[in-house]
Amino acid sequence: MPESTSLTPPRASAAAAPAVRHRWLGLAVISLGVSLIVVDATIVGVLLPRIVADLSLTTSDAEWVTAVYALVFAALLIPFGRAGDLFGRRRMFVLGTAVFAAASVAAALAGTGSALIGARALQGVGASMILPATLSTLNAVFTGRDRAVAFGVWGSMISGMAALGPLLGGAVAAGGGWRWAFGINLPLGALLVAGALWLLPETRRPGAGSARREIDWAGGLLSALGLGALVCGIIEGQTYGWWAATRPFSVAGHRWPETGLSPVPVVLALGIVLLGALVVVERSRAAAGRPVMLDLDLFRIPNFRHGNLASALINVGELGLLFVLPLFLLGVHGADPLEISLAILPLALGAFLSGGYAGRLANRRGAHRVVQIGMVLEVAAVAALGLTVSATTGGLGLAPWMLLYGLGLGLTSAQLTNVSLADVPRAQSGQASGTQSTARQVGAALGIAAIGTVFATSLGHAMTDRLAAGSALPPERQAAMAHDLRESAGTYGRDLHGAPGLAAEAHAADASLADATRHAALTTAAILALGLAVSLRLRPSGDLHREESKR
Repeated sequence: MPESTSLTPPRASAAAAPAVRHRWLGLAVISLGVSLIVVDATIVGVLLPRIVADLSLTTSDAEWVTAVYALVFAALLIPFGRAGDLFGRRRMFVLGTAVFAAASVAAALAGTGSALIGARALQGVGASMILPATLSTLNAVFTGRDRAVAFGVWGSMISGMAALGPLLGGAVAAGGGWRWAFGINLPLGALLVAGALWLLPETRRPGAGSARREIDWAGGLLSALGLGALVCGIIEGQTYGWWAATRPFSVAGHRWPETGLSPVPVVLALGIVLLGALVVVERSRAAAGRPVMLDLDLFRIPNFRHGNLASALINVGELGLLFVLPLFLLGVHGADPLEISLAILPLALGAFLSGGYAGRLANRRGAHRVVQIGMVLEVAAVAALGLTVSATTGGLGLAPWMLLYGLGLGLTSAQLTNVSLADVPRAQSGQASGTQSTARQVGAALGIAAIGTVFATSLGHAMTDRLAAGSALPPERQAAMAHDLRESAGTYGRDLHGAPGLAAEAHAADASLADATRHAALTTAAILALGLAVSLRLRPSGDLHREESKR
């Protein structure tokens, strides 16, 4: 076993040994924990119409129900990754699961929008405890060929469950009981806590006992606030404007000054300043030999540096695509939540299939090659989707490309984390896994913002041009229609289909939605191609070389 897995008190060593022997059952516990938090990140999108109706949410409330989870999740990953290093990763997993389950109950019982937003924020706290604990435990317990298989399972659960979340959401929405989507987490959480205490070994950083005497509170606060501000700005850019204000903004009763400047660039600048201060503080503490929240020397490891950038770019593509395609299917075909979920199902199937095979392929070809193969498949699938989508394309037309994309995503997600963390010292697994997970979440927020902006902008321009060329309506009415289609993210197209005498305008909306989806998909393919270029700089990990040299 690696050194860090034995860093429990002497009286705990005997208890840890059985858990190590059952590490594959422990992997099942870890995978279920990851599934729980990933599904809750994607399931809400399909449930949101029912939630809005039941709780009478405003548009702003609805946006925060979705956004606050990713915001808190990303902001706290690094601090809680470090806490797991110091206080025990199994302990952090158990505590995070308990917090997540309690927050889920609060969400299920929420009677107002504010209560639901608060519960979702608390879910983000629990998720940020769970995810780095799972990664750092895998990094500490599995080595060599077993390591590739373990990360393959972990990665396929990440990518597959992200796609399966909307399917589950569609099934729940069809039954009308959105509260069950949260309430089911209570028995699942109890099962996870019991399984973790029985099957997972406690691992922590060597010398953690002495390090606890001086915790880097300044680094933790700066990383949480800096990443929180950065992700908040990325999420809200589409809502309040990237530079010029597009709507009023107020918080806690205080209204943003009406100067024409959006609060978004100010929040983004604040995030950059805080993260810059984090770098200064961490370098100063490291030079003085004091404990740090984020060890910047980790970025001297080439695979860790390149792997984090590639992770962010991959999540830009995945979350951007999952944001756009449901809007296209709803706007053009009037698909209900379950139909939309079934259209996305091939992505989940592909990810599960290839994720399970990725470990064996990595042992033969190298984990870095598996990442590169997966990236090639992702780029090809999304580019093909962008080139072939039209107003007549339905779920079956999307299925081949979604399956191919899922196959690539399963390979990439499974082994990219393996490659990124393989050369990281086991003692710093929590920090490194928290940083890598943060890159994923920042990429997810950026993907929704960037691809959503391309989609909305293309939609407005395409509708304006098509109405000008083929509609007999007055220019003012045409402009209002184009504005409504853009502001509704395409859902206004269904209203046009039901309106008498507007057949030409309804067809224009369908064609415009197809154009916008095409542009969003091709932009996604370009971002993924950049991720492919970064992945070509990955090299075989030292961990695999060491294992091969022993044979």
